[in-house]
Amino acid sequence: MRKLFSLLLIVFIFSCKSKKTITEEGVANKELSSIKIIQGHYKNNKDFNTIAIRANAKYSDDSQSHSVNADIRIKKDEIIWINVKMLGFPLAKVLITPEKVTYYEKINNTYFEGGFSVLSNWLGTDLDFYKAQNLLLGNPIDDLTKQKYETIIENNLYKLFEKGKKDIQKEFYFEASNFLLKKENLSQANENRKLEINYPSHQKQRDIFIPNEIQIKAIQKEEINIALFYKSITFNEDLNFSFSVPNGYEMVKID
Repeated sequence: MRKLFSLLLIVFIFSCKSKKTITEEGVANKELSSIKIIQGHYKNNKDFNTIAIRANAKYSDDSQSHSVNADIRIKKDEIIWINVKMLGFPLAKVLITPEKVTYYEKINNTYFEGGFSVLSNWLGTDLDFYKAQNLLLGNPIDDLTKQKYETIIENNLYKLFEKGKKDIQKEFYFEASNFLLKKENLSQANENRKLEINYPSHQKQRDIFIPNEIQIKAIQKEEINIALFYKSITFNEDLNFSFSVPNGYEMVKID
């Protein structure tokens, strides 16, 4: 069950790779306020109705490694629909809405339906539909306009962080050309949890910046590494989001 859950987690936080990589030449060499950086980031266009993604990913932990392919469909702010395949064979389907997560898997004929708490606890950070969608689009998990941040220049990037002692330490790094998110770190020292998300490069389609690749490292009881890549992406097609659990599947609980 843990191996299957790991596969589904890969899909839940999927993103993309493209051949149309943009050049990120800007260097953070002058002081800017956190407000200017945040405003610059959110000025980047994310105006769309739907996205259809063909993607793949590589996953590894202390005891296993594997690859999956997925068809991912997003209806902005409403639905994330995923069809997972391994070696060309259907493995699972996932439906994520702002209210709940539902998936079923074909190996053991089981399904799950419930909230986001399991994934939140497993990753070591609060997670919901909109934060998952932000991951897919290359935005910070959190809405940065709702908090106050300090800023410094670190390794030619603008680093935003919350000053003072917090239960969860959060850091966000932006490049200087378009204020695209390059990296975010979320850690809970008391729980020995850390989540690192890196965006090595980006593409631009229909004036929308999208990550080419996402590298994720989740550290808790073990270290998990996920490398995510796009194969193709199309915008604003008339997509089918139908989803139903097959008859005879057994509901499971995940602790």
